[in-house]
Amino acid sequence: MNADLVPGSSTASASSEWHVSGAPGPIFIGGLDRSGKTTMRAFLTSHPNVAIPAVGSNMETYFYGRFGDLAAPRNLDRCLGAMLRYKHVRFLRPDPERIRREFRAGPATYERLFSLFLIHHAEREGKPRWGAQTSLIERYADELFASFPEAKVVHMVRDPRDRYAASLELWPDGRGRAGGATARWSCSMRLAELNLRRYPDAYLVVRFEDLLRDPEACVREVCAFVGETFDPVMLDMPDAPEHRKKLAGGHPSDEVALSTTFIGRYRQVVPRRELMFMQGRLAERMRAYGYTPEPLRPTLGERVSFWALEWPSQSSRMTAWRMVEWFQQRFPSVVPRRPGSRMIVDPEERP
Repeated sequence: MNADLVPGSSTASASSEWHVSGAPGPIFIGGLDRSGKTTMRAFLTSHPNVAIPAVGSNMETYFYGRFGDLAAPRNLDRCLGAMLRYKHVRFLRPDPERIRREFRAGPATYERLFSLFLIHHAEREGKPRWGAQTSLIERYADELFASFPEAKVVHMVRDPRDRYAASLELWPDGRGRAGGATARWSCSMRLAELNLRRYPDAYLVVRFEDLLRDPEACVREVCAFVGETFDPVMLDMPDAPEHRKKLAGGHPSDEVALSTTFIGRYRQVVPRRELMFMQGRLAERMRAYGYTPEPLRPTLGERVSFWALEWPSQSSRMTAWRMVEWFQQRFPSVVPRRPGSRMIVDPEERP
């Protein structure tokens, strides 16, 4: 994405006034939901130097560019007001007055504002390096690297069929169905390829399946990429107790055991007609990431039904998602993404 597409975009020249060259940069974990970001975060935040909040910050997703130039006090007030009503921001236990005071002392960019919440969180954790996990943070790679030249982005990717299966189990009535899931995965992978070309030394794509099958080797690779020494304690996730408990099925466990049973889960969950659509649209990219399309061998009746009904229906969903994405990304102040109503709280409520 070009920085001039979104109002209020930061630039390298503006950010250079407050960035300390050579200092370890922040770590951002991106990729789609249900792709292993939380598990990667659990490993990384258990490093003695790294603090990444337990919930996705999603600040870029919901607030970037929505309020115009933050140098204008009214726009800053509107932006902070909206942020302080969002549960994931409240989780960081922000000090609004400190954020206002420190923000006024430097460039009035969105990324700088977002960073203050996360820097303060890292301070409270007693760790020198901050980071965040956000679905589709890859949309904002240009803005991130303009603001934080030393940043590292770890982009999690998962077999699109298994990712869709996991989404179906959580949201069985989702309106986008396979068409929306296909559009999202295609968009995320296209951005991954673009960002890898632009920032080859600062961008890493990690398959969730590799993390599940050999967590130590994968975490070692990520540590080398972000410039931190691997610490075996990370594999026990001591600083991510809730996720560790979830992986253990809610019971105390001496070891963190990542299960590979959900690899290939789509075979039991995703309808064949939707698999036909996803593989028809994504086969080339899937193979590029090591995901082999299934030999489905549909009957003549299934073929007729698929081309007459499923293909046009899912294609329209795919097109609709892309159109909404295009407008939201380029005109966030006009067509903003907003948190769901259940994620909004009273700003005076204690987190």
